[in-house]
Amino acid sequence: MSRVDEFEDLRPLLFSIAYRILGSVGEAEDAVQETWLRYANAPTPPASPKAFLSAVVTRIAIDVLRSARVRREAYVGPWFPEPLLTDPYEDPERAAELADSVSMAALLLLERLTPLERAVFVLREVFAFDFGEIAAAVGRSEAACRQLAVRARRHMDAGRPRFDADRHERQQLASRFLDAFRDGDLGGIRSLLSADAQLVSDAGGKSPQWRPEFHGAAAVAKVLATLVTPFVRIGGIVEAHEVNGQPGAILRDREGRILNTMALDIVDGQIQAIRVVHNPDKLAHLGPVGDNWAVLRETNAARGS
Repeated sequence: MSRVDEFEDLRPLLFSIAYRILGSVGEAEDAVQETWLRYANAPTPPASPKAFLSAVVTRIAIDVLRSARVRREAYVGPWFPEPLLTDPYEDPERAAELADSVSMAALLLLERLTPLERAVFVLREVFAFDFGEIAAAVGRSEAACRQLAVRARRHMDAGRPRFDADRHERQQLASRFLDAFRDGDLGGIRSLLSADAQLVSDAGGKSPQWRPEFHGAAAVAKVLATLVTPFVRIGGIVEAHEVNGQPGAILRDREGRILNTMALDIVDGQIQAIRVVHNPDKLAHLGPVGDNWAVLRETNAARGS
């Protein structure tokens, strides 16, 4: 097998590692491309392409994350990962675990870890690498990696999302919620929200928003019902779609251009959190992006008519 073939076979794994460390599709793709360049230029083929490439992409991602954290501290409003619609890495035996590990809730928890803790946690807990492989990837001893893993697991366990185990039931509840949302059914929306539900949006100062966060079922239901009726009236589209491994939706303008993504956290048969990304910079990898400002002007006009 050629180096190109070996690399392409492992590309899904490499991207999935990098994305979970970085929370950015663009940065993960860049890390994978840089990994390929280093692999192509390696003077001798490694004994294990998987071990070599995983180590390289992990080290690159750690370096990128260290600089990215400075930018995120200056970010305008709440910061969310770039939405991922499809994880290219598949393992049928661990499909549910992989989906939950890429959820917005899980990725935001990972933000609390140091870059090294985050990398060790991803390699060990998500992809089941052994500590020898992890040590080689992050440049630390196996003993140090075990300590990093313990610290990371302790931080993650303290806030780990408790998604409903039955994914089919989650999808059914999300479908009922989106039907009520499209209809502007205030009571229907509210009935599916937990009492302490929250609606949080990432606009990055580049897209309109009433305010970054709404808390409580009544407040969240009211703002959603108020916004959607004029949006649908002007031809807006609410498209059910899995977002970061969880039920969600893509909102599009009448031309099909993406306005935002909506990811739902469903716990104990209710929607606990709705995370919306409408910073256009974080949506460009998904396709043509619409103009939220223009849509807002149209919806305001429709609301007043």
